[in-house]
Amino acid sequence: MKDRKHKILCIDDDQETLDLLRIALESGGYDVVEALTAEEGVKTYKAEKPDLIIVDLMMEEIDAGTTFTERLKGMGNTAPVFMLSSVGDSLGNQADYSNLGLAGIFQKPIEPSTFLPTIKKRLTKK
Repeated sequence: MKDRKHKILCIDDDQETLDLLRIALESGGYDVVEALTAEEGVKTYKAEKPDLIIVDLMMEEIDAGTTFTERLKGMGNTAPVFMLSSVGDSLGNQADYSNLGLAGIFQKPIEPSTFLPTIKKRLTKK
């Protein structure tokens, strides 16, 4: 289906962050599904089969985002996964995020001028 909107799963324990992500992504023409925990994110991932995933690094547990990406990897996930973090820049400089199975890292708060173009570019690579 050529006119199908890309579906993006956003996972964060902060509803305000999810609301901001939804507004930005929907303004870019994407469908958004969301989850408030990593566990809920796994269930939503299985049910919705998203084209791209954005997950917060630190949620109900300090490394919930990393654990989530490892679980997805074990499930054979092929959708690009972006980590969302308040330590995004330093995390990207300290670790090779591709080893974590990530397509990239977004720094909180999201920078609108780079956020949507990055998402669009990654989805057109698929």
